[in-house]
Amino acid sequence: MPQDALLDPQGKTVENNTSKLHIDNISNVRIGKHISFTVECDNMREAEETTKEICEKLLVNQITEQYNFTIS
Repeated sequence: MPQDALLDPQGKTVENNTSKLHIDNISNVRIGKHISFTVECDNMREAEETTKEICEKLLVNQITEQYNFTIS
């Protein structure tokens, strides 16, 4: 997702046009990317560390994007 401080023209366009669809309870639309992958580890802590490392070193530009992840 874009950093909160940065403009998100795509999200703003979607948000501005929801009223045309008579949907008035939508706000703060942010448009980003969704990435999924499989991590094979012996425990949850190792999976979290591996996921954080790949996000910070390869997948996310931390200057303009923020990230979160879910392990299931």
